[in-house]
Amino acid sequence: MTFAQRPPLHVVQIGFFNDPRSRAPRELLQSWTTLSDVAQAACRGGSRVSVVQVSAHSERLESHGVHYYFGPFGHAAATSRQALADLLRELGPDVLHVHGLDFPREVLSLAQLAPEVPIILQDHASRPPRPWRRWLWRRSIGAAAGVAFCAVDQAQPFTHAGLLRAPTRVYEIPESTSHFAPGDPTEARQLTGVEGDPAVLWVGHLDTNKDPLTVLAGVSAASRELPQLRLYCCFGAAPLLPQVQQLIASDPGLLQRVTLLGRVPHERVEQLMRAADIFVLGSHREGSGYALIEALACGLPPVVTDIPSFRTLTGRGAVGALWPCGDAPALAAALQKVAVHRGAATRAAVRGHFERELSSAALGAKLAAMYADVSERRRSTPKAECALHQSA
Repeated sequence: MTFAQRPPLHVVQIGFFNDPRSRAPRELLQSWTTLSDVAQAACRGGSRVSVVQVSAHSERLESHGVHYYFGPFGHAAATSRQALADLLRELGPDVLHVHGLDFPREVLSLAQLAPEVPIILQDHASRPPRPWRRWLWRRSIGAAAGVAFCAVDQAQPFTHAGLLRAPTRVYEIPESTSHFAPGDPTEARQLTGVEGDPAVLWVGHLDTNKDPLTVLAGVSAASRELPQLRLYCCFGAAPLLPQVQQLIASDPGLLQRVTLLGRVPHERVEQLMRAADIFVLGSHREGSGYALIEALACGLPPVVTDIPSFRTLTGRGAVGALWPCGDAPALAAALQKVAVHRGAATRAAVRGHFERELSSAALGAKLAAMYADVSERRRSTPKAECALHQSA
């Protein structure tokens, strides 16, 4: 049988994170949209996809061509390990795709249960652990055929810590996609009440990592050249809210320009992104950037920090503009630059970038290429070498 004639690879995506709220599987699929979005993208890319998700509830579901298996599949209890072993035997996967790097014991157990099946680990904003835990992570990552990051530069801390070594391969894969779409900005402004020329939108927590104080300082500076600028802030967790409110109240450049919207329904975020002219974030670190992906899906030009994931998601600044973390004057300059070029053509270019790089079809194609690569490499690797690599 030639490569073209082979049946689709059966990929089993595995989530070991156990919902602390113990929600029912159907509710979890509604809340954890990435769980289904990534699975459906892989399915769209030509793979046969099953999802195994650790849960307090045992249930099997099927949706949009993807089969979901919920149950207590952790490593701690012998019964849980046996349940996972039985399920893997039933499914017969070609590739195992584990979400998260923070489950070394589970991954090592998985490698023992299915020693012939290549494992891919996908980063979700993990950091190298404390030195005394690194031996376990080293074994876990060493058991994987590949590790996926949103940006390849995000692998560097793991390489420097001695956790990620050859022959484990690094892949650049977005964490998710978005179903948001462009819409009529005038209609969206009528629906949301957004004003401003330009109208700038923030969607993110008010915390030190997102750095709203620097963003506010940059907006204040930019308003000297953009007197009609308005900033709208959507946020959930807000440990810096008192400092944000104090800064707004004390700065004439912000007092009449900033609207703190707080937490808003997800569907309203889409309308706000259609209504705004610029999307802004000041993050110092992100595993990916879901709000940024949604902004790009709406065709909203981003002005975001020059960090690895944002560089990758924007095509290294091919759309919007990047600015150094913590640099309010650079943010002000970037806002002014993007404000000059905003319009329908710019929004169309941003959406075009999303379609090529971040849409469900694009994500599916990238996942399919990764799955095919690890599968082909495993076929060409002698079994003895595979066993040695997994035991390293």
